[in-house]
Amino acid sequence: MTELRADNLQPIPDGYHAVTPWIISRDSARLIEFLAAAFGAEEIARVVGEDGTIGHAEVRIGDSVVMMFDARPHWPDTPAFLRLYVADGDAVFQQALHAGATAVTEMTHLFWGDRVGRVRDPFGNLWWIQTRIEEVSPEEMERRASEKAWVDAMEYVQGAHFFPSANEDAS
Repeated sequence: MTELRADNLQPIPDGYHAVTPWIISRDSARLIEFLAAAFGAEEIARVVGEDGTIGHAEVRIGDSVVMMFDARPHWPDTPAFLRLYVADGDAVFQQALHAGATAVTEMTHLFWGDRVGRVRDPFGNLWWIQTRIEEVSPEEMERRASEKAWVDAMEYVQGAHFFPSANEDAS
C-alpha cells in the first residue's frame, strides 16, 4: 500500500480533536444561530446546496469544532448528546435558556467535583453544561459515590426526562 500522507503532515488538522461531533438538524442555519447565542459559537464553514439545505457546516465552541448538516426530509430525528465544559456553568446555563433552550436539570454539584446542568436546545439536542469546581481524590470520590445526597444528585442529573412523553406529543 502506498503512503499518501506527507511525512510532515499532522494526522489531525490544527484546531480539531480526535473526536468531532456531528449534529444532524432539521434547520442547521437556525441551529448555528442558537449555538452562537447560547454558547458563543463561531461559524467556521457553511456549504449550502442548490436546494438551499446545508450539506456541511462547522462551528467552534471554545476549543472544539462541532459539525452539522441538514437532515433529509424522510430521515428520523437523531438528537445529539453533547458535553460542554465551560468556565462558568451557571452563567452559560442561563445564557442557553435565554437563547431558547429548555432546562432539563438545574445545575447540580456532583460527587467527582463538577457542577452539571442539562438543557435541550430548540432542535432536540441535549447539552450537559459542566464546570469543574473542585479537585476530588479517588478515595473521596469513592466515599461520596455511596452517600445518599451524592447518589440522589447523580440520579437527578441522569434522569431520562429530556424527551417529550407520548402523552405530550398527543396534546
